[in-house]
Amino acid sequence: MIIVQTPLRISFMGGGTDFEDFYSRYGGAVLTTAIDKRVFVVVMERFDDQIYVNYSKKEIVDKVEDIEHGLVRESMRLAGITKAVEVTTLADVPSHGTGLGSSSSITVGLLHAFHAMQGELKTAETLAEEACHIEIDILEKPIGKQDQYIAAYGNMRFITFGRDGIKVEKVELSPEDKSKLNDNLLLFYTGLARNSDEILSEQRNKIDERIEILKEMRELAFRARDALVQRAFDDFGEMLHQSWELKRQLAEGITNPDIDRMYEVSRRAGAIGGKITGAGGGGFLLLYCPKHKQDAVREALKGLRETPFRFENDGSKVIFNYRRNG
Repeated sequence: MIIVQTPLRISFMGGGTDFEDFYSRYGGAVLTTAIDKRVFVVVMERFDDQIYVNYSKKEIVDKVEDIEHGLVRESMRLAGITKAVEVTTLADVPSHGTGLGSSSSITVGLLHAFHAMQGELKTAETLAEEACHIEIDILEKPIGKQDQYIAAYGNMRFITFGRDGIKVEKVELSPEDKSKLNDNLLLFYTGLARNSDEILSEQRNKIDERIEILKEMRELAFRARDALVQRAFDDFGEMLHQSWELKRQLAEGITNPDIDRMYEVSRRAGAIGGKITGAGGGGFLLLYCPKHKQDAVREALKGLRETPFRFENDGSKVIFNYRRNG
């Protein structure tokens, strides 16, 4: 049996500039962090040759190509596993529609687990590259490449995208400064469901119409990275607001009247900035708010479920590995 733990993420700035259609021409930049909400992948050898897959439903099949769960199917194919395995995926939060990057975290975790089952140790870079290949090239999902990298690498990262490749840098903050920043961030579940593929497809299709907005979002990611390193956390909060004002122009459905109301009442109560995580349209609302204003914000959003979180240092990792010999 092998168990792999992979973090979810909160993307602060630059989402959308990690689409290859944009960054191959203009370069992209994303500021993002892993958080202590995780997905778990459990794989174990079976005595028989069948394949069992357990998630929100249960599949029992004889051949890899018959697996309905695309991420499981393609991860098994890539790792070279063809039979006699049981796969279970679990998550700390709902695994669809939350905007915390769960799909990519699951893909990275599956690859990590299947490679470990084969006795192979893959780097974070390889896991991220393979996850991008499965999600974007094989399954043709309308997504960028930031989620796979932060899931594999963990920590708080500044990731740049260009024709020459993808560069992953750690944002250098002391434990004390990271804790202070973390204490100023609130996360609320909106309770709104959305189809991220529809929003992201429109966003990708409108890249040529939104070039200048995306360039501004990319530059904000650089400025926000610098603000964090310089401990200018309230400035970072204001940049979150600026970035959200830009992001909401990228596609229909990123925001809606309910989200606008939540965001405005939180700002009136004392939040400096914020955003809907992920593609938008629902999921989680992230807010930057000084501690002395947080009770007022909680009261303003009392109908929403708050989800406390901490930054996560580790990327995807094997936390249990027991394989039979022979």
